[in-house]
Amino acid sequence: MTLYTKRERFASLSVKVGIAFSKLRLSPNMWTMISLIPILISLYFLLKSNFLLAAIFFIISAFLDIVDGSVARVTGRVSKFGAYLDTVVDRYVEAIIIFALLFAALPVITIPYLPAIPIAAWLYLYFFGSIMTTYVKAAAKEKEIIGQGNELKGGLLERADRMILLFIGILAAVYDPLFLSGMVILLAVLSNVSALQRIWKARKLATSP
Repeated sequence: MTLYTKRERFASLSVKVGIAFSKLRLSPNMWTMISLIPILISLYFLLKSNFLLAAIFFIISAFLDIVDGSVARVTGRVSKFGAYLDTVVDRYVEAIIIFALLFAALPVITIPYLPAIPIAAWLYLYFFGSIMTTYVKAAAKEKEIIGQGNELKGGLLERADRMILLFIGILAAVYDPLFLSGMVILLAVLSNVSALQRIWKARKLATSP
């Protein structure tokens, strides 16, 4: 079970959002691309270590990420390319934030019995874990471990869970950047654990009769 498994409860809200934003007559794919604008603004404020404004534009981008799917469903414009574009943009959004954090003024956290590890190293591990969590799902389908129409899901953190935790970390950095450093380390560990969990699940599926 992930932090975001109860998203079905927001179905009625999604419909209301879709109805409201469909009146602007922008296509779902346009909403997907528009969500990149606030995340780029968030990047700018992270570079300035202005964590409050970075968090505000981060959540605006997350909301627009909901808008595209809501508009698509309400207007009957759900498409394979739209789902594909949404997934690709999601990866860009996460990569942009991780890139920005490389230049934010984040303190190093010293873990007992371990040498001081630069925050950039933890960001790399987080990015690698997030990429692997997605890749092992795609690879399972490519190698036909998962049947057509199915997906390899599960693990501690999915993309939405990572974004929620990252937002909390950025917001907490308003009070002390040390909180964000701690969240980066947590994401670095849990994202890689999630990838390993999916690999283990794929192994069981591949070897089951």
